Order: sequence, then C-alpha cells, then structure tokens
Amino acid sequence: MANTKSAAKRSRQSLARANQNRSVQTRLRTLQKRVRSAANPDPEQIRGLISALDKAAKRGIIHRNAADRRKARINALIRVKK
Repeated sequence: MANTKSAAKRSRQSLARANQNRSVQTRLRTLQKRVRSAANPDPEQIRGLISALDKAAKRGIIHRNAADRRKARINALIRVKK
C-alpha cells in the first residue's frame, strides 16, 4: 500500500499502463500468428503487422531491435513462402 497520495497515483498509473501495454503485446502476437499461419499472407496483413510493430517500438512497449528482428523474420518467412 502506498504511503503518500503521489505514490498511490503512480501505482494507479503503472497499473493502467501495464494493462494497455499487455493488450498491445497480445495484439502483436495475434497479428504475427495470422501472418505466419496463412498459406499466402495478404499484403495488407503484412503492412498492418509491420506498422503495429513500429508503433509498439516507438511507444517503448517493445525494444526497437526486437521490432526490427520480428520484421526481418516475417519478411524472411514471406520470401520462403513465395
């Protein structure tokens, strides 16, 4: 339990941000699964995934190198499927 008003507020903010970040990470996982499992992924799906990865990296939800790595792996997978 927080000892001060400001500590209580920071705790509330932290919980709210964690929930938002969790939902973004869940969405990223879902988008990645859809692109990977598709026999021939739609270019719009791929663009959406790359955009979501870039936004998550920009907001600090995932590290920018992690976003770059995931994009590289998706692009490599798409090249193999073609």
